[in-house]
Amino acid sequence: MVTDPTIIRIGQAVQLSHSGEQGDPLQRCTLAHAMADVQDDVREELIWDQRALAAADLITDARVAQAGVSLPVAGLYPSLHLDLSECYRKLGDLDRAREHLQRAQETIGTLGDDEYGQLIRNGLEQVAERLR
Repeated sequence: MVTDPTIIRIGQAVQLSHSGEQGDPLQRCTLAHAMADVQDDVREELIWDQRALAAADLITDARVAQAGVSLPVAGLYPSLHLDLSECYRKLGDLDRAREHLQRAQETIGTLGDDEYGQLIRNGLEQVAERLR
């Protein structure tokens, strides 16, 4: 019987990843967003980022508050669109990259001027520069 709490949590995450489009959208979004960041292949990263965005569309502000997340659902979108923009840029699909960059820029106002907000703003500036 496994007793290591980290191994147990990893197993739970793996189980959640196998649930596909079922299960709690906030958990699926969070897991997919994190899984995208650890992919070596940009195509796989894109798939995980798309899953994260699809799950985000199903999350309610009530669920986010229940989880203790300080952002409203709208605050998730700048990062999700930023990541998609960068994936499409890497794949050479500059039209889609610009589309997601624009969506990220349109939603950036939902973030505060804290460390997280600055991190996403800096990321937007970097991707925008790469797309010029």
